[in-house]
This record gives sequence, structure tokens and C-alpha cells, in this order.
Amino acid sequence: MTLLFKVDNDRGLAWKNLFQRHAPDIDVRLWPDIGNPEEIRYLATWQPPPDVHLLLPNLQAIFATSAGVDQFDLSCLPPRVEVVRMLDPGIAQAIVEYACFAVLALHRKMPGYLAQQRQRQWHVQPWVAAHQQRVGVMGLGNLGMAVLDRLRAFGFNLKGWARSAKQIDAVECFAGTQQLPQFLGQCDILICLLPLTQDTRGILNASTLAALPRGAKLINLGRGAHLIEADLLLALDSGHLEHAVLDVLNDEPPAANHPFWLHSGIWLTPHIGAMTQPETAFEVLLANIRRHQQGQAMIGTIDRTMGY
Repeated sequence: MTLLFKVDNDRGLAWKNLFQRHAPDIDVRLWPDIGNPEEIRYLATWQPPPDVHLLLPNLQAIFATSAGVDQFDLSCLPPRVEVVRMLDPGIAQAIVEYACFAVLALHRKMPGYLAQQRQRQWHVQPWVAAHQQRVGVMGLGNLGMAVLDRLRAFGFNLKGWARSAKQIDAVECFAGTQQLPQFLGQCDILICLLPLTQDTRGILNASTLAALPRGAKLINLGRGAHLIEADLLLALDSGHLEHAVLDVLNDEPPAANHPFWLHSGIWLTPHIGAMTQPETAFEVLLANIRRHQQGQAMIGTIDRTMGY
């Protein structure tokens, strides 16, 4: 069996070394040195090359080196090619770390205190206990569940929203478009961890942001296309929203004149919420390849009708 990695060179070599040590029966090749394309059965990549099914005629599965697959044009892939999300435990851990950092910083009013420091002001902001802080998570997949599980320990009043109904201990759950306004109205801090689909593109817009309580805060760890950026600026500048922490944007990096760079109500990070690490993802990837070799269903295979 031959596995092709289309990743940066350092990561590719790390992957190749892991397979050589632990699964030498799998021939690992690194793009663009693909050798005989007819021998390649598996491809691991952030984004496949154009006409990948023609380039690799015997391709059976594509493993995304990311938690989402919205960067793939699924319409160009024949049904015989399975597409599998990367369920790297390292991604979940990193997202949990970022979400906790952002929630705690907003809960403890760190943006305001940092602004005070620059102005040489010494002023205590009103205290809010954790159980009085309503934190909502949009997207209740493995990442959303992991974030809620860790936030529970701080005593926050937790809410969750997803496309379909969920039941989670100590979390008030909402589902579907009809319950979205009710959910948003109870979120002092909103975290977006949704997959990007046709239904969720632009879901953070003037209407949904207006449904949040006045003074609410936003954390976007999903995709840049979830957010209508102009609508966020209006919500911040009007005072309806207090602050936003953004790890993803429509254009990355943003242009030098993008208003987010210098906006006092925005913290911006360069899409570093989580990155797949070969050391933590290897066992998951190898286990899926073994499942496929044995004719078993792979974990993380997407439903193309849903996009995740």
C-alpha cells in the first residue's frame, strides 16, 4: 500500500519517519515525488491537487490534515474516493487550550485591563462570578464537546447549539434554526466551532450578532467564512458587542489596511488555534488505514451531503 503526503517538507519527513519506524509495510511518498501514480491508494493533504482522481487513478481515500474539509471541492471527487477528517487528539487539546484562554480572558476582563495599563489607569472592573457568565458553544462535534468538558470545571453556565438535538451533562442544549435566537440570547460569551457548510457560511451576521445580549463577546475558532466581517465591525462600534477574539479570517493574512488590525475591540491571532502534529495524529491515521485495509469503516469519514 502506498500513501502520498502533500504537506510541507518538514512535516512530510516527520510523517515518513513515523511510518518507517512503526508501519514499514506502507510505502510513504512525499509530494511532488509521487513515483508511479497508479500505486498510490491514499493521499494525506490540506488540499488535493487539481484533478487528483485523474492524477492518481487508483486513489481510494483522502485524509485531510485538518479537522474540517471545507477547503476541498467535493464535487470534483468521484464517489469511490472516501474523504476522512483528521481526528487528531492534539487538535482537540489545542482548541481546548485556546478556547479556555479566550473565555477566561474575556470573563476576567483582560482586554479592558490591558487598555487601562496602556493609559496608566488603575481601576477595578465590576466582578462577575463564573456561574453568572453564560458561555455558549456553536458546534457540538468532538471539538465542541471537548471545550465544554473543560469549561465545565470553571463553573460557567454552559449552553450549546447544533444542527441536531444533543444531550450533554450540565449543558443546556439547543438545536436547529428555530432555537438559534433563543440560544444566542443567553450567550454572554459565544464560541463558534461549527464546520463550514452552505448552511453555516455567514452564520455570524448582523441578525445573529444582534440576537446576543448587549455587551456580549465573540470567539471565532471555526472558519473565517462563518463571519460577516463588516457586520462584526458595526456590532462592536455600536457598543452592542464588547469584544471579539478571532483566530480565523476570510483572507489570511488580512491586507495591511484591514480594519481588524488596529481595532481596539478585536484580538487577532494568525490561525494558530490548532495545527495537526504528526506525533499526535500518527496513531489515528494508521488505525484508519488498517481499518480500510480490513474492509472496515474508517473513523471520521465525511457525509458528502452534509459536508462534514
